[in-house]
Amino acid sequence: MNCNLSLRFSAVVLSVPCLLLIFTLAVLPAVADETESEEIEYREQPQETVQPDTLVSPEPDEATGSDYVEEPVAPVEMQPFRLLDSEVPPGTMRRLSWYTSETLTGLTEATPVLVAHGLGPGPRLCIIAAVHGDELNGIEIVHSLLYGLNPAKLSGTVIGVPIVNLYGFRQGSRYLPDRRDLNRYFPGNPRGSSASRIAYSFFNSVVIHCDYLVDFHTGSFHRTNLPQIRADLNNEGVLHLTRGFGATVVLHGKGRTGTLRGAATKAGIPAVTVEVGEPMRYQPDEVAHGVKALRSLINHLGMVSTFRFWREPQPTYYRSNWVRADNEGILKSSVKIGQIVSEGELLGTITDPITNVRSEIRSPHNGRILGMALNQTMMPGYAAYHIGIRKTEEELVEETYVVDITTEDEDDPAESDGGED
Repeated sequence: MNCNLSLRFSAVVLSVPCLLLIFTLAVLPAVADETESEEIEYREQPQETVQPDTLVSPEPDEATGSDYVEEPVAPVEMQPFRLLDSEVPPGTMRRLSWYTSETLTGLTEATPVLVAHGLGPGPRLCIIAAVHGDELNGIEIVHSLLYGLNPAKLSGTVIGVPIVNLYGFRQGSRYLPDRRDLNRYFPGNPRGSSASRIAYSFFNSVVIHCDYLVDFHTGSFHRTNLPQIRADLNNEGVLHLTRGFGATVVLHGKGRTGTLRGAATKAGIPAVTVEVGEPMRYQPDEVAHGVKALRSLINHLGMVSTFRFWREPQPTYYRSNWVRADNEGILKSSVKIGQIVSEGELLGTITDPITNVRSEIRSPHNGRILGMALNQTMMPGYAAYHIGIRKTEEELVEETYVVDITTEDEDDPAESDGGED
C-alpha cells in the first residue's frame, strides 16, 4: 500500500511541470498577440502624442528600417520694431516723434509718427498724409485706421504719419513757409534747400524702413477728386498693391520727379498715391471710403485675417486729360464728380459777370469725371475737369507703350494735376 501511494504522489509531482508547460504554451501567444496589437494601434495614431510646436517625420519605412523622428520647430519670436531711435514691442502701439533738421520758424516741433507692431510676421506698411499742409481728409484717414487697429491681432507693422508738412498745416497752406512744394523735393538732399533737407530727413528717417507706402492727397486750389489710386502699373510691386484697395478707381501714372511716390518706388518701395476729395475740408464720406480701402488693403497684404467684402474693383484708366477754361468768368458745372460723360457732352458754362457773355465747356472724350474745379471764378487756362479715358484691350494692344503720365498737361506743375502732382 505504501508503494501505491508513492507511485501516485510521484505521478502528481511529475504532472505539475507538464501542466505548467502546457499552460505557458497556451497563454503566451495570446499575450504576444495582445502586445503587438497595442503597438500597431499606437503607430496608427501618433498624432495623439504630438505637441503643437513639434514637427513629426513620416512613418517609419519598414523596408529601410528608418527610425521614427520628431524634430522641434522653433516658434516665431517677434522682435521689437526699431524706428526713430525707439523700440516698439510686439503687440503694442506707440506714438513716436520725428524731428526735421530744419526749424524754419525758429522752433523745433515734433511730428507724430504712430506705429502699430503686430505679434506675427508680416510687411511694414507706411501710410502718410498732409505732405501738402491743407489736405485734411488724409489726416483723419490715417488717425482712424491706426487707432482702430488691434496690434495683438496684427501681422507685420503699420506706420502712420498723419501730418508730414506740419509747417504748412499750422498755416493752413499747401506749401512750406518758404512757398516751396515739399512734394517736389523727394528723396531730398541734406545740403540742398530747406524743402530738400526736410524731404531728405523724412525719407531716410521713416520711408526707407517701409515695405509699402500709401500717400494720401486731395485736390488742390478749390478742386475735388473722386477717390482714386495713382500708380505706376508698369511696376509689378505697385500693381500688386493696387489690387488691395477694393472699389477704388485706379489711374495709371509714373509720378513726377520729386514726388514721394516716385522717389519711393525708385528706391524699391512700391508706392501709390490715394486722392480723396478737396482741400481745407473734412469730408466724412471721403474719409470713410479711404479707411475702408485701407482695411481692404491690409487684408490683401495678409496683415489681418478679417475679410471685408467689397464690390468688384472700379475700372483702371491708362489715360486722362484736363479740360481747361478758354475764358474768364464764373464756372457753373453741369456734371458731378464720378459721372460718366460722352464726347461733346456739356460739362459746364463760364459766364462773364461784366458782359454776361457765356461760353461752354464740352467733353473732348468719352470718359469719367475723376476730378473737377468747384464752382468759382475761372481764368483762361485754368484746369476745370479731369477726365479718365477708358481703353479697350484692342486699343491697348495697338499702342506700343503705356503712357507714363496721368495728364497730358505738363507745362504747369501747380495746375496740371489737382492733387499729388
